[in-house]
Amino acid sequence: MTDDKQRYLEIHDVYKAYGSKVILDNIDLKVDKGEFCSLVGPSGCGKSTLLRLILGEESPTSGKLILDGETIGHPDVNRGVIFQRYSLFPHLSVMENVTLGLRLGGRTDAKSLSDKDIRDEAMVLLKKVRLDKHENKYPHQLSGGMQQRVAIAQALIMKPKILMMDEPFGALDPDTREDMQLSLLELWEEEQMTIFFITHDMEEAAFLGTRLLALSQYYTDDRGRNYENRGSKIAVDRKLPQVASPTNVKHSPEFRDLIEEIREQAFNPEYLQHAKEFNLSHPNAFVSLTQEEAGIKR
Repeated sequence: MTDDKQRYLEIHDVYKAYGSKVILDNIDLKVDKGEFCSLVGPSGCGKSTLLRLILGEESPTSGKLILDGETIGHPDVNRGVIFQRYSLFPHLSVMENVTLGLRLGGRTDAKSLSDKDIRDEAMVLLKKVRLDKHENKYPHQLSGGMQQRVAIAQALIMKPKILMMDEPFGALDPDTREDMQLSLLELWEEEQMTIFFITHDMEEAAFLGTRLLALSQYYTDDRGRNYENRGSKIAVDRKLPQVASPTNVKHSPEFRDLIEEIREQAFNPEYLQHAKEFNLSHPNAFVSLTQEEAGIKR
């Protein structure tokens, strides 16, 4: 169990069900500011559902989510999001896409900024994502990787408290994808962002994050092995290296062993470890099982 210190993002006893179907089952998570959390899990485990709860697009069936001391409500600029499909307006230039949120007054200080202030701030970000020479181009003139760089700058200019990324590099070819991974790590180290990164790619998750989380519906507890209405839990919560590694680490035996270990613990429907034996080795990891789940007799 983690200590009582308030964390930047806190999720306590969160359940999410649609009718009688439980998707997320008693989710507990505490994240410090500046952490880079990679989230993986089998198809249908509820990764995107958890993202929508943090964004505020949906509400939990029960439990609570807190960001920077405040209960998460409807979506706002404090929670940025980047999807696999580029969130760019095709009729706007790179500069216009990046500055649109500020020009619409989406940030609290936007009204006090002049056109020059907005442009200068956008140029700083465009330089960081290596697109300062392309400010006047339109999305159709950019490669997929370049479009996603614009989307990242578009999100960061709003200065969100947490940046949510849902399969952001899934549509890119392998070389571009790896280049985007390195670029994201550079931005994260420079900006000290708090990132929640969802991916189906285990190698990507283990390479990028400082913390690897795995949701899984493949487990058992004392409700019984064949209990039918069991939603996903965080079955893995592991600390990863804090400093970005070179890409050749992906070929090391230790890296490959880590991936196979997580794949077995979270993706294998035959593994079915007990909830009390989850791989929750991260210092902030904890789980609050119900008495029924833990086999505690009343």
